[in-house]
Amino acid sequence: MKNIPQAYLLLALLFTFSAAQGGNPDRQGEAGAGQLLINPWARSAGLHSLNTSSVTSIDAIFLNVAGLPRFKGTQIALNHTRYLEGAEMALNALGFAQRVGRGALGISLVSFDIGDLRLTTADTPEGSGATFSPAFFNLSLAYGHLFENRVSVGVAAKFVSESIPNAGASAIALDAGVQYVTGENDNFKFGISLRNVGSKMRFRGEGLGVQNNSTNPTFNYPITFYQRSAEYELPSQLNIGVSYDWLLGRHNRLSLLGTFTSNAFARDQVGAGLEFFVGQFFILRAAYKIEFDPPSEKSQATLDNGLSAGFTFSTAFKKGGNGRLSVDYGYRNTNIFRGIHNLGLRIDF
Repeated sequence: MKNIPQAYLLLALLFTFSAAQGGNPDRQGEAGAGQLLINPWARSAGLHSLNTSSVTSIDAIFLNVAGLPRFKGTQIALNHTRYLEGAEMALNALGFAQRVGRGALGISLVSFDIGDLRLTTADTPEGSGATFSPAFFNLSLAYGHLFENRVSVGVAAKFVSESIPNAGASAIALDAGVQYVTGENDNFKFGISLRNVGSKMRFRGEGLGVQNNSTNPTFNYPITFYQRSAEYELPSQLNIGVSYDWLLGRHNRLSLLGTFTSNAFARDQVGAGLEFFVGQFFILRAAYKIEFDPPSEKSQATLDNGLSAGFTFSTAFKKGGNGRLSVDYGYRNTNIFRGIHNLGLRIDF
């Protein structure tokens, strides 16, 4: 029985190397549901989502579900993201995680608010004065299990939905991950996560109907023809991360971390970051991420690159108690608009 966790780790490594060779550069830019790659959680967003090896609790549902059981008790988190400040777009996320024995259950709901758009039709191409708001959201149900010899694994099922008033698309996706912790003080961490692997999406609904006259030469009556929209893939990606912790006295810690990201429908990325823990009350973060194959006249870099930073301030509900209230903030620089701002509130009890 003691060899079971090592077998999980070996299988994960073999899968990682095979998956890393399966990318197809010719398919870059063909995926949809890009909101699945936007991190709604301020703690990991402040590190540019580079903490694949060390992410824990609710943030792990998004980044590496194997980190879900690496906390104690119950956790509730509420986060708000100002996406591309100035573009009037936002994300709202609600998460819940509960430790159960050596495992943990988690659920998260993320909604993308794009704002109100002008309603145009074939008859009113300049707009009729009416507006509509697209509804993008995803719901994740996750479970992670922690083995005694410091290996944890996890899996999450995800429902993805995109819709406008008269058409919509949906899909089911799976995330999976593994984390391994070793060292004299558990200071070396390794993590692998595979995200957004699922069914294709295709828009369906009344909005794809076109009314024309019947082709029957005897009876001339209107008939509605429904067009098939093109299918599109989910933006699957593979993350491989490592981190190392330096203990500075009894309560302080400095962590160096890095992650390589292989995107099935975008250029690969790599980055590194630092996280400084001042006791249990304050955490400071900073990271930098770059893309392979720099942009050219025919292609542009994605927004998810460059500098990020953030912090966490945490306080206990009462002296000597286990409950804690934390405020998280994360910032990511972008080459257009005024960056991405994440603000979160977290309760542990």
